Amino acid sequence: MKDTIYTMGVDVGASYVKAVLMSYNNITQDHKLIDKQTEKIRKRNPKDVVKEAVDVLLERNNLKYDKDIAYLASTGEGEMVERKTGHFYSMTSHARGGVYFVPGAKTVVDMGGHYVRAIMVDPRGKVMDYKMTGQCASGSGQFIENISRYLGLAIEEVGAMSLKADNPEIPSGICAVLAETDVINLVSKGLSTPNIVKGINISIAQRVIKLLGSLRAEGPIALVGGMGMNAGMIQAIEELSTENKKSPLKFVAHPDAIYSGAIGAALWGGYRYHKLKEKDLLHAIK
Repeated sequence: MKDTIYTMGVDVGASYVKAVLMSYNNITQDHKLIDKQTEKIRKRNPKDVVKEAVDVLLERNNLKYDKDIAYLASTGEGEMVERKTGHFYSMTSHARGGVYFVPGAKTVVDMGGHYVRAIMVDPRGKVMDYKMTGQCASGSGQFIENISRYLGLAIEEVGAMSLKADNPEIPSGICAVLAETDVINLVSKGLSTPNIVKGINISIAQRVIKLLGSLRAEGPIALVGGMGMNAGMIQAIEELSTENKKSPLKFVAHPDAIYSGAIGAALWGGYRYHKLKEKDLLHAIK
């Protein structure tokens, strides 16, 4: 078995394809994130976007897929990844990615495009229990992206804009349609963009805190997924946690939070690769 192997993880979401290249050293047993690539799907065929992301990583690192990649793991919409070796369930991947970012994390909160999941994990990142929101888009990253577009903001601007709020107003609508109507009304009333954005972040943060309470979550808590890079969302969650608990939970976000699923898939892919090699070795000995 080679001293160092390379694995890839590809997470196909609602709006973005996230791909990573990772290495694993058999001697030191260290995992290392080598490279990463994000592609916005827009109106393109997701399969073409996946191929482009994988090819970019391979070319940039002078690697050949058939020769150098031990395992390519997909997660999310895995049917869009044509060259995959295997597929891992999204929750499983994000849980493992969260523990990679925050060693010792006891809970991982995956804040994705369609829903939010609070996941209790063991030290390896295995899912022990979970709670999640329903399919209503008003509690998701997709909702924030839609509203930011209406407000004339790039999604990357939302977090910093939220931090400027001084008197936020929370949308009352439970479903996406009603919440969006609330936002339109707030704009017509002249409420500032920072206060509108923070109100939206607070409304989603309230759902996060409710999930953590029902899960009886313990810290440290890793915040992953696209919304894990939203500084305003992180602030809102921390503020609500402080208000609701005598001993606030410890939340940890990572600059690469959007890659948690892809990283988790690559790590589980490496684990499966080694298990298959061990099995082959045992058969050879027999």
